[in-house]
Amino acid sequence: MSTLLALPPVPQVDVSPPRPVKPRLPDSLFSQRLLALGSENAFRIGPQIRELELQGHQIVKCNLGEPDFPLARHIADEVKRQIDADLTHYCDPQGILPLREAIARTVSARRGIAVTPDRVVVFPGGKPPIGLAQQAYCNPGDEVIYPSPGFPIYESFTAFVGARPVPLHLREEADFSFTGAELEPLITDRTRLIYLNFPSNPTGGVATREQLQEIADVITRGAPPNARIYSDEIYEDILFDGHRHVSIASLPGLAERTIIVSGVSKSFAWTGGRVGWAVFPTAEEAAAFKNLNINYFSCVPAYNQMGAAVALESPQSAIEMARMRAAFTERRDFMVAGLNAIPGIACRKPGGAFYLFPNIAGMAANLGAIDAHEKLPAALRERTSPATLVQMFLLWRHHVATMDRRSFGRIGCEGMHYLRLSIATGLADLQLGLERIRACAADRDGFRSFIREGAHLC
Repeated sequence: MSTLLALPPVPQVDVSPPRPVKPRLPDSLFSQRLLALGSENAFRIGPQIRELELQGHQIVKCNLGEPDFPLARHIADEVKRQIDADLTHYCDPQGILPLREAIARTVSARRGIAVTPDRVVVFPGGKPPIGLAQQAYCNPGDEVIYPSPGFPIYESFTAFVGARPVPLHLREEADFSFTGAELEPLITDRTRLIYLNFPSNPTGGVATREQLQEIADVITRGAPPNARIYSDEIYEDILFDGHRHVSIASLPGLAERTIIVSGVSKSFAWTGGRVGWAVFPTAEEAAAFKNLNINYFSCVPAYNQMGAAVALESPQSAIEMARMRAAFTERRDFMVAGLNAIPGIACRKPGGAFYLFPNIAGMAANLGAIDAHEKLPAALRERTSPATLVQMFLLWRHHVATMDRRSFGRIGCEGMHYLRLSIATGLADLQLGLERIRACAADRDGFRSFIREGAHLC
């Protein structure tokens, strides 16, 4: 009798069409790129100021870098004239030719270099080219050198484009300037952008021609040929004590490597006009940024551009700027003397811009801010600093709006206790602000209560 071997069952083959694979839902609504983008804290505290004002408090606003002067009449009249002439439609994304010609003439005359309009691009303010430059010149892993403390967008944009931030820390004892020797070890073969900002935000630091020549020599000797210097010269007209503006592009061989950036916001008290510009080393680079403008903004309103052209070349503008400088000088001298008379505060006299950057290490220690910061939970401690605690206490309890050191570059700022005060506000308000700062510096009990309350610590 034969024995039948048991065979394994034949597997059933599914011949139906494959089911569509459901895409994995993202962990976040937003991209990692967007979540990595920083911000500018001068605007972040605006809602907090508004909340206090709605409670009936008068806030002394030393947070925003916005001159408290009206737009000069000759500029405003030109804008209105152009609107009446129907210059209100799309225009050249690179900037209208009359403005680019005015910029080329002005930059050529002031810097002693030859600039042609095809190398000029107009942007909606002086801020957009900061981030656009990183997008245009940097691949992931490339390096961006920038001053710290410095304008916050220099640092905050690096993570957005995948670049490596390389802060150049400015020292108080050097009046917040730096030398070529300090820059040199930061340059590598991955360096693509080197930001300079003289006069400086937030410190008011300036540079001499000799300093710039040393910096230029280091860059020429050590930076890759395709690296660009980004010279942010937005405060070029706001200088004190006989200082004169010098652009690194004016030095031999540097115009070919330098992007010169400026605009109307500070010199002409026209922050809402949103007209800025950059002069690029080549027309090819200008064309690339024109294309970025097309993709992001289309164009800048032509009527404002015509106002900017008048601002640059009208003799009346020099008179208006001199009036602003005189006011800023008076305010600076008053506030520097007043701050230095407060125990725990030391403030250097800036050579340009309209900011003070006092060292508040003694004030922070006297109030107990350094100890309070050390005792915060780790997650909160990472989001704040002793200077931040003082900043928030000064705002919420003494009603003066300032900015902390972390707002101007977070990497490596531990142990640096500074505030930035804008003096672009009236002298009467600054006098009131100084009285409140003096009271705040002595209000140790109030600070302890503020910390116990636990709100608004960052």
